[in-house]
Amino acid sequence: MADMPPMREYARHSGVGLRRRLYLACRAGIALVPTACVLCQGSAKGGGLCANCAAAVLHSMQHNGLRCPACCLALGRHNACPDCCLRQPAFDRVIAAFDYAEPGDLLIHYFKVGRRFTSAGMLAGLLARTVRDATPALPANTILVPVPASRSSIIERGFNPAAEVARSLARQLDLSCRPELLLRVQEGSRQTRLNRTDRLHSVQSLYACPQRVAGAAIAVVDDVLTTGSTLHSIAQQFKAAGAASVLGLVLARTPYIAEAL
Repeated sequence: MADMPPMREYARHSGVGLRRRLYLACRAGIALVPTACVLCQGSAKGGGLCANCAAAVLHSMQHNGLRCPACCLALGRHNACPDCCLRQPAFDRVIAAFDYAEPGDLLIHYFKVGRRFTSAGMLAGLLARTVRDATPALPANTILVPVPASRSSIIERGFNPAAEVARSLARQLDLSCRPELLLRVQEGSRQTRLNRTDRLHSVQSLYACPQRVAGAAIAVVDDVLTTGSTLHSIAQQFKAAGAASVLGLVLARTPYIAEAL
């Protein structure tokens, strides 16, 4: 009897396992329900994409040539990454499901501007597929942390896109999601209105890690990565708090534009 775990601890772990099994069963059932494809309105299942549209969305990340090993930017004619040349990234690497270009950019538009927060599961599924195929693989103890949204964005949109994706991604990859590990301590400027240099300065002191994360493998989840400035600033906070590694998991990577706004 001395070797048996306490009943309370046993019940806690049993409850977690049961909830996950119920979630997976429900998700498997929903995935079989015939629906219209989000993009082409053709035949799909579970409120997601048809096979052709899913392949079209993921095509860019698989076939757009050489990429920066740190921020996942398609380098094209550039010998060096124009974003990482501005500063040495504090993060270790980025995994992105697709480039922020047609047709994937429409999914982001529907999700954020169209406020279709129910698309989070479908989008997280695309990212989960990419994460599973990534080399090297994520450590089994990776902690997912969504980028906190500003108060004004939450009021305008009604939800935090990064948080919705992170929660669904955690369930699909069987990883821990801990949004409380990262706080937004200032509002800051809207990133979409800033150029690359201004983005780098605007995110300084926006975020804080309120507790030690010694030795942790942190994966910061966001919807779109444009210059990597936000991820860089957050990675600095986590590294200072003791994180062993910090990587970015994003739905879309914005292609380089000389004067991106």
